[in-house]
Amino acid sequence: MYMANKLWDKGFKEDERIDAFTVGNDRELDHELAPYDIMGTMAHITMLESVGLLSKEDLDKLLPVLKELYSSASKGELYVEDDVEDIHSQIELMLTRKLGDVGKKVHTGRSRNDQVLVDLKLYARAEIEKTVHKVESLFRTLQEASEKYKDVLIPGYTHLQVAMPSSFGLWFGAYAESLCDDLSIMKAAWDVVNLNPLGSAAGYGSSAPLNRTMTTELLGFEDLDYNSVYAQMTRGKMERAVAFAYSSVAETVGRLAMDGCLFSSQNFGFIHLPDALTTGSSIMPHKKNPDVFELVRAHCNKLQGVPNTIRLITGNLPSGYFRDMQILKEVFFPIFKEMNDCLDIVEYAVRGMEVVTDAMEDPKYRLAFSVEEVNHLVENGVPFRDAYRQVADSIRQGTFEYHGSLHHTHEGSIGNLCTDRIAAKMSRIIAGFGFGKVHAAVSALTSAD
Repeated sequence: MYMANKLWDKGFKEDERIDAFTVGNDRELDHELAPYDIMGTMAHITMLESVGLLSKEDLDKLLPVLKELYSSASKGELYVEDDVEDIHSQIELMLTRKLGDVGKKVHTGRSRNDQVLVDLKLYARAEIEKTVHKVESLFRTLQEASEKYKDVLIPGYTHLQVAMPSSFGLWFGAYAESLCDDLSIMKAAWDVVNLNPLGSAAGYGSSAPLNRTMTTELLGFEDLDYNSVYAQMTRGKMERAVAFAYSSVAETVGRLAMDGCLFSSQNFGFIHLPDALTTGSSIMPHKKNPDVFELVRAHCNKLQGVPNTIRLITGNLPSGYFRDMQILKEVFFPIFKEMNDCLDIVEYAVRGMEVVTDAMEDPKYRLAFSVEEVNHLVENGVPFRDAYRQVADSIRQGTFEYHGSLHHTHEGSIGNLCTDRIAAKMSRIIAGFGFGKVHAAVSALTSAD
């Protein structure tokens, strides 16, 4: 049985303390990369056979075993053994145990540097798609609520002071459209991710006659990271681009959570949270705390700090590869689950919250209609500046009354939410990702014959 050796083994035994420190958490974190490392290997060896660096016989032996390993890895059943350095070493070791010397041929023309780069891009690509679908689901829920409550008025605020009439339709719809812009930013990150670094080796290419266009097509990438030095320089840059996109989603979701905290308080009282969405106090029997929204707010604030953490890890590095980049996994991998959990729970909370339909009837919101009264006077021939002063005087004297009715017609106003146009915008953005092309390539590469 073949035993685990470092891929860089040169015949001497390394210091155990150095080994433990340099490996760090990679064995645990690489569990996430297992199916993507296998995908990259399948594409690589298929290309090697096409350029004469691997025999057809060897390829026919390797691919079925790799597909079996891929199936196990996709189910979360493939782990890096305790005495194995990383996932790349683990896959090669398992191939060698199964096929003997044939398993030692898969690394021809590549380095662990471009191997981990392609793994990370394939992993990020898959995780982005999951998040996009969750964002889309929350978007639909917000749009449904926007239409359902479009005629329910609430006061709008600026500076936390009562400003003008708003509506639940406008409020829910605002966060829905914000998610459109967030996915536009996510699409930009996707475009950075969806480029193939495989074949750049350690950053300086290879004398082997590699066909990088072929591996690009096999893995469903849109194009290559062409320059081999730059391909290595994308490590950290790619993670930061993705983290920034996630921070944009987090900003929207965190802001919605903050509104949820405010609007459910007795001082505002615009929404009620059912018992199932709240927690209580150990001393105050009446308390119903919006802990869900508070925790979402905290998680989203944390996520907005990740791009800067990545920048601090990589910010003073010259060109070329450095081990510093290994640490990126520790801050990069958690963002996907953390963001997805927040999206799921916020959608659940939005569906469960109860809207207060008579909030604007409270006398303290009477002055929110001051602008409406100014506009009413203008429509009856009073110059705007005179109308403004007239209404201001009536407010100061305590005689203000609103004589009109709300009639907003312009695009994006209370009376014209443009829900369908915003939905069309979101559909266009999601279609731009081109998930179908990726699915087709992955299926063709990994499916059993």
